Amino acid sequence: MIFTFCNAIFLIIYLLSTAVQYNDPDALLWVLVYLAAAAMCALQFSANPPPWLPRALLAISVLWMGGLMPSIIGQVSPGEIFASISMQTKAVEEAREIGGLFLVSLWAGVLCYRQRAH
Repeated sequence: MIFTFCNAIFLIIYLLSTAVQYNDPDALLWVLVYLAAAAMCALQFSANPPPWLPRALLAISVLWMGGLMPSIIGQVSPGEIFASISMQTKAVEEAREIGGLFLVSLWAGVLCYRQRAH
């Protein structure tokens, strides 16, 4: 029951994240990432969800975060990330991207763990 609720919440989060990409400079890439994450959640409601999708999204998001980290460490404060919805600097934009990737990797990791436990 709690898993189904959390999965539905993440599905909604990913769909809303997709919807707000209209002003992003690399919107198509992020729309694809969030739609893949939403599909990952939607497929969890089926009898036999594919195990490869959460694994792929987890790997991609963790590697991508690792690639972005060096460019933001010491460059951005938490206040700058949340101060304005507009893009302030490249480092602020990349810090926000890490946040989105973290949301994808978080639930993908939970799904990988859950699939392994079953």
